[in-house]
Amino acid sequence: MKSLFKQHIEQTLPITEEDFEFIWSHFTQKSLKKHQFLVQEDDYIRSDYWVGKGLLKAYYNNDGKEHILQFAMEGWWISDYDAYFNQTPASINVNCLEDSELICLTLANREALCQSLPQMANFFRLKAQGGYVASQKRILSFLKNNAEERYHELTTLYPTLLQRVPKTLLASYIGVSRETLSRLGKKKLNE
Repeated sequence: MKSLFKQHIEQTLPITEEDFEFIWSHFTQKSLKKHQFLVQEDDYIRSDYWVGKGLLKAYYNNDGKEHILQFAMEGWWISDYDAYFNQTPASINVNCLEDSELICLTLANREALCQSLPQMANFFRLKAQGGYVASQKRILSFLKNNAEERYHELTTLYPTLLQRVPKTLLASYIGVSRETLSRLGKKKLNE
């Protein structure tokens, strides 16, 4: 996991072995089994999480209906960021779709790390920018694209999710019924 995380950082910025050891000292590791919660609504969020292995979903529960906000697979970050940065109770849930290996960064350790190594502040800024852009694109997709176009985007951007995520959850992610998702999948196969 340690070497994977080092590669993850090096994709954004060069670091020395000494700096990486210092960075690594600010993180802890966590293992969760399939169906375990990482974040539950109303809990206080202690950490931001990087996925070294596994797959998770972030969702909002509205009267028993799950609204999928995000999937996170290897190399992705996940948390309830409102709760994490503002130190308030979580408004979403995050749980594991597969057994998962994570590394965890508390807000205090993040701040200390950014103070000590300004290049890490830049690293987190770039990661936040990427997440913000992806979130904005997803919102715009819901506003301007029909179900078929959203399905095409999903299969183009994240083809491996189709094999790893139950169709019911994929349908929720793109805002369609399970039946519509199946129809769209069959249509794509016939093209």
